[in-house]
Amino acid sequence: MGGDLTDSKVTENGSPAPVESVPVKGISSDSGQTYSILREGEADILLHGNDVFYNKAQVVNRDISIAVIRAFVSKREQEHQAEVAKKLSRRKGASKTFGAPDSTVENSVSVEAQGDEANDVTESAEVKTITNASEEFVTENTPAKPIRVLEALAASGLRALRYAKEIEGLGSIVATDNDKVAVEACERNIKLNGPVVAAKVEAKHADARVYMLTHEKEFDVVDLDPYGSPSVFLDSAVQTIADGGLLLCTATDMAVLCGNNGEVCYSKYGSYPLRGKYCHEMALRILLACIESHANRYKRYIVPIVSLSIDFYVRVFVRVYTSANTIKATPSKLTHIYQCVGCDSYYFQPVGRITNKTNKNNSARYMPAIGPTILPECSQCKKHFSMGGPMWAAPIHDADWISTILNMATSMKAKYPAFDKLHSILTAVSEEILDVPLYVNLHNMSATLKCTPPSAAIFRSAVANAGYRISGSHANPLGLKTDAPMEVLWDIMRCWVKEHPVKAQATATPGSVILSKEPELQANFTKVNAALSKAQAKGVARFLPNPEEYWGPKPRAGRHITNKHMAALGPHVHQTQSGNVHIRQDQVPEEETKAKKQKRDEGST
Repeated sequence: MGGDLTDSKVTENGSPAPVESVPVKGISSDSGQTYSILREGEADILLHGNDVFYNKAQVVNRDISIAVIRAFVSKREQEHQAEVAKKLSRRKGASKTFGAPDSTVENSVSVEAQGDEANDVTESAEVKTITNASEEFVTENTPAKPIRVLEALAASGLRALRYAKEIEGLGSIVATDNDKVAVEACERNIKLNGPVVAAKVEAKHADARVYMLTHEKEFDVVDLDPYGSPSVFLDSAVQTIADGGLLLCTATDMAVLCGNNGEVCYSKYGSYPLRGKYCHEMALRILLACIESHANRYKRYIVPIVSLSIDFYVRVFVRVYTSANTIKATPSKLTHIYQCVGCDSYYFQPVGRITNKTNKNNSARYMPAIGPTILPECSQCKKHFSMGGPMWAAPIHDADWISTILNMATSMKAKYPAFDKLHSILTAVSEEILDVPLYVNLHNMSATLKCTPPSAAIFRSAVANAGYRISGSHANPLGLKTDAPMEVLWDIMRCWVKEHPVKAQATATPGSVILSKEPELQANFTKVNAALSKAQAKGVARFLPNPEEYWGPKPRAGRHITNKHMAALGPHVHQTQSGNVHIRQDQVPEEETKAKKQKRDEGST
């Protein structure tokens, strides 16, 4: 059968190459249907049309998930060894205390003749001492408990199969789906991948929400990758995950999260989005705040490891812990945001704060935040503000985890079909400033002033020369994250316009109002190496193009693009049996080909 498989490949630009289904002889169902077989990584699945959802654009999603879980397995083993050492140390200390002469024991011996009551007290004291000294029996070689994984929305089961075949250290994997057709497909794929996988992966026909609610704190890794919003699964997901476990969650309803339907976002996630240029990072922070909200109801909280905006979706990786005391700090991790309707300047209004003053119990005090942080009128362009949030304001990445994941993935890059894409994303993430929410868009600021934008290197140098930090953002190639106040950024742009004058504007426009003020800061545009991207200086790619056109969401399982849509795309486009859109390159209109080639050439100069 090996000769009939199609291996996933990587194109020259680093993105996953199109994976074509190859018919396999002799594989058919009771109804006589012929299946095609597809290989991704080390796993094989059977496909028949669009009966079960599959999107090849998600290969990087699965690759990154595998990389993060591999790092989680390694971290969990380190934590287990540290816990074993701690228990052994406690036991050693307790045994020394118990073996030493004790005045309590001496006194109990001296009063032995005082009656049965004294003997009872002595025995009780000895039993209590022994109980306190004893620990769960462990040795230096005591292994950690096997890691249990739940893929709550399995579809074809490809993700669970790749986890089983490519990640060492996993115990059992449960793949659930509410669609009977998907469960049957998953069972076929489990058998296809051999007895080792069959012994590890189990397919279940169940509602993911009910299944998670009835298996409280049973799974160390829970993967949610729904078609659309994950909001209805979050409450049960934070209950089924074990303490310190890893939750992986995808949201593809980006139109909702990015502000096109703010009221819908509020109903699903409890937060109101704003349509700023930073919308993709705000989407991540809204999702994190929503997960934290669900976790807090059960005295649990999250610690983000990696939070990614990729193509047409967002994906977060968080660890879940239990602590009634720690969740008191949640309001200090959340913020509302004010965005000016004129110049897009934004400001934060925290929800809560932690004071340095202690209470009677010598612990921190949790107080409401002080506000408002801004005036009703924008100080730059005199327009009013829109208000959004609440959203996650704490760091969305962990630097140590990013470094570990990147190093481990690089050491075994041959195992990742989309390694170059994975590497580019994590490299961009590794350079981000962690404690600065959102980012500004240099082209957007220049458009407000109607001026030619400075290069990113010049602008970043000006910010660095002013004494502030600045970095790029993985969510937007034009995004710049900085701890410089908006006033400083606009002063830098005012100085830039003085050196590169613009045409006169109407007096009422935001740009003219901003330029009417003299800059308080005199910008220094001298280039400095500290302001530049280290990856860019080394020639490491951070943003790769899509490998083909129409690279994005696909129809739900069982659905196909209608003839009306196909006609709108053009005669050179047709739909494959699997429901994917295919471009007939030999039938692309010549003028369209020339226009795209010219645009590509202009972009590369």
